[in-house]
Amino acid sequence: MPESEIMPSFVIRISSFVRHSSFWFRHSALLLASFLISTSPALSHPLQAEPINHAFVYTFDQFHIPEDPDESLVNGGLLLMAELNCTTCHAVPKAWEERLKPKAGPDLSAVGSRLDPDTLWQMIRSPQSRKKGTQMPGLFAGAEGDEEKVEALVEYLSSLNQALPKVPAGDVERGKELYHKVGCVACHEPAKDVRPPKVAADAEFEKPGNASVPIALADAYDFTALSHFLKNPLAVRPSGRMPDMRLSAQEASDIAAYLHVGRVKEKAAARAALKIPAQGVEKGRKIFQEMNCVACHKMGSVVPVLSGTPEPAKAGTTKRVADLVLDKGCLAEKQPSGSPRFDLNDLQKRALKLALTMVQKEEVPKLTAQEKVDWQMTRLNCYACHDRDGKGGPEDPRAQYFGVNDSTAESLGQLGNLPPNLDKVGRKLTRGWFEKVLWGKDGSVRPYMDTHMPSFGREHTEMMIAWLNEADALEKPFEIDVSGLAKHHRAEAGRQLLGAKGLACVSCHGLKERKSLGPPVIRLTHTAERLQPEYFKELLLNPQVTQPGTVMPPMFVGRKKADQEIESIWTYLREVEGQPLPEGLMSSEDFELKPEVEKRVIVFRSFIEGAGTHGIGVGFPGGLNALFDAKTSQWTVIWKGRFLDAMSNWQDRSMPPIKPLGTDVKALPAATGERVYGGYTLSKDGVPTFRYRENGQPVEDTLRPVKGCFEHVISKNGKLTKEVLSW
Repeated sequence: MPESEIMPSFVIRISSFVRHSSFWFRHSALLLASFLISTSPALSHPLQAEPINHAFVYTFDQFHIPEDPDESLVNGGLLLMAELNCTTCHAVPKAWEERLKPKAGPDLSAVGSRLDPDTLWQMIRSPQSRKKGTQMPGLFAGAEGDEEKVEALVEYLSSLNQALPKVPAGDVERGKELYHKVGCVACHEPAKDVRPPKVAADAEFEKPGNASVPIALADAYDFTALSHFLKNPLAVRPSGRMPDMRLSAQEASDIAAYLHVGRVKEKAAARAALKIPAQGVEKGRKIFQEMNCVACHKMGSVVPVLSGTPEPAKAGTTKRVADLVLDKGCLAEKQPSGSPRFDLNDLQKRALKLALTMVQKEEVPKLTAQEKVDWQMTRLNCYACHDRDGKGGPEDPRAQYFGVNDSTAESLGQLGNLPPNLDKVGRKLTRGWFEKVLWGKDGSVRPYMDTHMPSFGREHTEMMIAWLNEADALEKPFEIDVSGLAKHHRAEAGRQLLGAKGLACVSCHGLKERKSLGPPVIRLTHTAERLQPEYFKELLLNPQVTQPGTVMPPMFVGRKKADQEIESIWTYLREVEGQPLPEGLMSSEDFELKPEVEKRVIVFRSFIEGAGTHGIGVGFPGGLNALFDAKTSQWTVIWKGRFLDAMSNWQDRSMPPIKPLGTDVKALPAATGERVYGGYTLSKDGVPTFRYRENGQPVEDTLRPVKGCFEHVISKNGKLTKEVLSW
C-alpha cells in the first residue's frame, strides 16, 4: 500500500494508542504525531475530519449559537433531549412523551460481525475518545471493577455474529466519486483532494462551516459488513438518522472500499496492557441488562448464542425528568461517578436546562401542523438537503459537490443540481407519490441529478404526509374539472398545446423516454400520478408565485380559455400511456412497425392503401410483407423491405390510408367467387391463417415466406393447394 495512504490513518491511530497510557508517553507521542502531520502529504480523506469534542446533533449545531435568546434556544434543548435519548431513562409528563420520544439506537444483534473486540472495548470504555462527536454516553468512569465489566460486555457482544452474504469487490476511485456526488457530503466531511465539479482547477474552494457527522467507525467495520450496512443502513440503525441512500450492491461496495483507504487495524493498547482475564459471555449479557443498555439498543434480528436474551428494563428504574436538574448528573461541571457522560458543551447544557424548565411546566405548547413538520425534519436532518419556508438547504461549501449528469441541466442553475425546495409540497404531491418518494421506488423525476433521495423508513416519515397536507392547504383551493366529461377534455387538444406549435412545453419538458428539446427539467410522464390537479392548475396559472425561482414562464397570462386549456393538458397527461407524443418529441420512427427489430410477425389492422378500410397488414422478419383485405377476403398486395408506418392512425382524425413503406410493391390478381370473411388464427410462430367461406365452402388461407418468396397455401374441402408468389 502506498505510504500516502497509510500515513493519514497512522496519525489518527497514535491518539487512540495512547489514550490510557502515561502522561509522558502521551506527550511524546503527540509530538511525534505533530511532526508526521507537518511532514506528510495533506490529510485528505473524510475520516480525517476535524474532531468534534461534544455530543454532536447536526441540526442543533446548525441552527443554534451562543448568542441565541432563551426563547429560541429552548427548542434546541428539546431537540437534544429527544436525540440524546434522555427520555429512555428519565420520565417526562405524559403530554410530552410523543414529542420527546427517543430514537432507537443501533441494533446490536450482529455487532460481532461488524466490529472486532478491540474496537468494541474502546467504544464501550470511552465512546467520545474512540468516536469524536458520538451521541453514545460513556458509562464507565474508571471505578474499581469497570475494566472487568467492559471486558464482559465485549465478550458478550463479540458472540453476536451473523453470516453475511458475499458482496462485490469495491473500486476505490468509483467509491470516492460516488461518496462526493450521491449526497453523502450533505452530512459527512468531503475529502480535501476532491474538487467540486463547478470549481475551476486553479481556484480555492471553501471548507464546510458546519461540522460534519462523524464516520470514525467506518474503517473499523469489517468490509463485508460495511458494504451491507451502506446498502441497507436501516437494518442496523433503525432510527433513520443514517438513511438508506438507495445504493446498488456495487455502489455500496465501492464506497466501502473508499472508506477503507489506508485502513490499519487498531489495537486497544490499554486492554492489552491490563491483561484482563476472560469474564464470560453470560456475565456480559447480565451486565448489558443491568446497565439498561437495552433502553437504546435492540437485540431482535439475531438470536444470541446464549441461554437467554436481554430482558427489558424493569419497571421503576426510570427517574423523573426533574431529577436531571436536581441530581445535576449529566449537566454538572464535575459529573458524579456512574452518571452517563455525553461530553456536552456549555451551549448544549444551557439549552437542556431551558428545556427541562419548560418540560416541567403543566402547560404543553400545542404544535401547528407546520411546527410538527419542522420538528420531524429537524430530527431527521432533512434540512441538510432541502429548504422549507426559508430554513435549511445545503450550505454553499457542500452544495458545490451536488452535480448533474447532463450538461444541459447546468443552464437551470441551482434548480438543476440541488434537491427541491419543499414549500407547498403538501398540496403538491399525491399520497401515492409521497409514498414512492419517501420509502418506495421510482419516485425520482429528475434523472439529470446525481444526488439520491434517501429513505428514512416508513415509521419516521409516514405521519409527515398528513402534517404536510394540513400545513400547506389553501383556504380556497383552485378549481379544476378532471372528470373527463366536458367537450374540451380531449387528450388530442392537450397534446397539441404541449407540442412545439402550441405552448412549446416540450422545449423544457421531456415525456416518456424522450428528452426535451432544451434544458432537461422534470419530465411530464407521471404528472397526473404525481401532482394534485389543483396544484397543477395553480402552478400553470402563476408559476413564479407558486414556485419562486422557477424558470417556467407564465404561459397562460391573458389566454381567455386558460381554464379549459389546462384541463385539456391534464386529460392528455392522464391518458399519456395510450397517446402519441406531442409534436417536437415525436419522430416518424415512433410509429413505424418493424418486424425485423421485434423479431416477430406483426399483424396490424387499419385503413391501408391497397385493401381499404378493412386492411390487415402482415409483416415478417426478413423483409417480406403482405396485405389481406378482410372485406373481399383475399390477399391484395405483397412487397419487400420496410413494413408500415402507423402514425396517421394517431395523428390525423381523418385517417388517410397507410401506405406500404417498402419497395417492389406488387398487386395480386382479384379473387373470383363470393367470399365471406371469418377471422383468422395465429400459429405458434405468429403467422396468421385467414378463414372465409367461398361459395359456401370453408377455406383456410396462409402466406409464408420461403427463400425470398411467399408460399401461398390454401386448404379447401380437405385439400391443400400451394403456389409460389414471387416478384
